[in-house]
Amino acid sequence: MVAQPKPRMTVDEFLVWAEGRPGRYELVNGEIFAMAPERAGHALVKYAAQTALSRAIEKAGLPCHMMPDGMTVRIDATTTFEPDALVYCGPSIDLDAVEVPNPVVVVEVLSPGTRSVDTGIKLIGYFQVASLFHYLILDPLKRILIHHRRGTGKAVETNIVSEGTLDLSPPGLQIAVAELFIGI
Repeated sequence: MVAQPKPRMTVDEFLVWAEGRPGRYELVNGEIFAMAPERAGHALVKYAAQTALSRAIEKAGLPCHMMPDGMTVRIDATTTFEPDALVYCGPSIDLDAVEVPNPVVVVEVLSPGTRSVDTGIKLIGYFQVASLFHYLILDPLKRILIHHRRGTGKAVETNIVSEGTLDLSPPGLQIAVAELFIGI
């Protein structure tokens, strides 16, 4: 018996395939991956991050928008991720959109099953998106923030913090690190 190769899709084919399908999925190098159910700590930190980002945007008075999980970020023609939260700036996207084309900030909350993906393939992938300046990884167990920031040229700077104020410039947002972990 010969094993059949898994079918591969483009992002455009994947978005059509995923429309109305139960569950959540990501596409990596043309392969579909189902996303596992969330743990309570993950959900609480995700909500705290979404709330903190929304408040920071409002406080700064910037023409930016926070989108919760469920929105698609296209990495390339065969890879798309669905972060736990993101920020984009400029006009509001269409209410029927499933994809955010120009994220400035993306957030992932670590889970036992996603740690290597979030710190590996997603770290590399997100920084392929030209508009992205900040990739935040939140660890709900250790209550730490791993802040990856676009540096000069192709450099990515990393800071690991558990307190203080997070500076997301651009676009110009300030968030107390403690706000990202409210509820746990």
